[in-house]
Amino acid sequence: MILKKLAISLLISTLALAGCGAYVDRKAGKREDMAEENYGPTGQFIDVNGTRVHAHVEGQGPDLILIHGASGSTREFTFRFIDQLKDRYRVIAFDRPGLGWTQRPGNHGGAFNSRAESPQEQAVLLKAAADKLDVRDPIILGHSYGGAVALAWVLKYPNHASALVPVSAASNPWPGGLGPLYGVNSSSIGGVTVVPLITAFAPKNRVEGVVDTIFAPQPTPSGYVNYIGIGLTLRRETLRANAQQVNSLRPHVVGMSKQYKDINIPVEIVHGDADDIVPLDIHSRPLATQIPDANLTILPGIGHMPHHVAEDAVIAAIDRAATRAGLR
Repeated sequence: MILKKLAISLLISTLALAGCGAYVDRKAGKREDMAEENYGPTGQFIDVNGTRVHAHVEGQGPDLILIHGASGSTREFTFRFIDQLKDRYRVIAFDRPGLGWTQRPGNHGGAFNSRAESPQEQAVLLKAAADKLDVRDPIILGHSYGGAVALAWVLKYPNHASALVPVSAASNPWPGGLGPLYGVNSSSIGGVTVVPLITAFAPKNRVEGVVDTIFAPQPTPSGYVNYIGIGLTLRRETLRANAQQVNSLRPHVVGMSKQYKDINIPVEIVHGDADDIVPLDIHSRPLATQIPDANLTILPGIGHMPHHVAEDAVIAAIDRAATRAGLR
């Protein structure tokens, strides 16, 4: 969700710089190289039929899978969240396709990819990686867009996960659109014009301002911006992948929402009532009625990032899920 305001601020520059493609590409390439040098992989690589999947694994105990949201990476969880869980869970955080250090299936040479990976396709890829890590009966936590992937996972593999923890999860269809920039950045034309401009010229203060809106009404945690590696999110291929995935999400949740009644594992939903990005009343309130015996924890005054600003509540939901699943 970082991209909307940032892209709007740079769209006007497209015409002025349209004739400077080679310069833009060089500038974008330098920024990408710097981001990858400064924010390298923290975990291990797993080969899934030729696609490289990045997984950060720490701790001992029942398996707990963490799936990040739009514009994110495993650093969403390694910032400080995993440290609070690794004493009693084996925590496995995955980068989703095209984000962080995980490749997009079938797109290993850097060519433009115009087709988004659905939540179901992402679940298949990450499940295959989890199998190679000998994951058994995991609790699966998905944040924001990652919540849709987690839901797709348990629907496609109903006998695999032991429990589900959707956090601020995109789970149900929303009214209206996402704004024109997601459509532009996910298109072939926008992917080769607007996206390189964002990579090359996005100002640091503007990026930090967008991050602040994502955490609102809470402040961005100290040290988050320097740790998270926003330059990784601003790489051209990552911008394209993120825009394509987000822009194409709605029809997938429309279809999945009709199947939620079939989920028969413990489900602990966590959502802040001040979340303006993935609103509680559109997503998690309905989800709690669609899944039999789901438990919804509403966090008063909390925005879109509970795993950073209300960690205790999210961890308590994980522990309840583990207890309900007989893992503790």
